[in-house]
Amino acid sequence: MAPKSILLVMDMLNDLVHPDGMGGKSYVPLCEERGVYDATKLAISRARAAGVMVGYVRVGFSPDYAECPSGSPVFSKARDNGVFTLGGWGTEVYEGFAPQPGDPDIVKHRVSPFYGTKLEPLLRAQGVGRLILSGVSTNGVVSAAVREGHDRDYDCVLLEDCCAGATRDEHEYALSGLKRYAQITTAADVDF
Repeated sequence: MAPKSILLVMDMLNDLVHPDGMGGKSYVPLCEERGVYDATKLAISRARAAGVMVGYVRVGFSPDYAECPSGSPVFSKARDNGVFTLGGWGTEVYEGFAPQPGDPDIVKHRVSPFYGTKLEPLLRAQGVGRLILSGVSTNGVVSAAVREGHDRDYDCVLLEDCCAGATRDEHEYALSGLKRYAQITTAADVDF
C-alpha cells in the first residue's frame, strides 16, 4: 500500500509569482512560459479529488523582520525591499491556487520548509509518508524540501511542471541534481 501523501504548494506568493510582485520580471515570465500556473491548478484539483491533503508553505517575516537573517544572501534584502512581510499582500498565496479553509499553512523564515516550522509535526501527526512537491524556486525551497524530505525518510515526488527558477538554467540545473532523490513527474501524470 502506498504511503499517505500531501501536496505541498511552496512559496507561490504574490511577491514571487504575481505579475505585480517582485518576481514579475523573473519568475512570472518563466511560470507563464512553462505553464506552471495551469499545472499547479491541475495538481491541486487532482489532489483534492483524490482526498490528498494540500498544504501551503510560505516564506515570511514579521513586520519588524526580527526573524530575517541579515547576513543571508537570499533574505538580507527583504527588509530593504519591503518583501515577504507576513500579514501583507506579498505573502498571500497567489489567488489562482489560494488555500481552502482547513488547508495547512506552514510559515517559514528560511529556504527549507522544515527548518523551524510545524511541517514535520504535521506530517508525523497525519501519518504522511510521501511528499508531492511544487513551487518556486526549483533551486530554493523545492530543492531543500526534496533533500531534507529524502533524509527524513519521506518518499519525494517532484512535479516539474509546477516549478520554476528565476532563470531557465536554475530550474534545469536543480532538476538534474534532484532526480537522484525524488521521482520527477508532472501534474497530469502523478499518482495521487
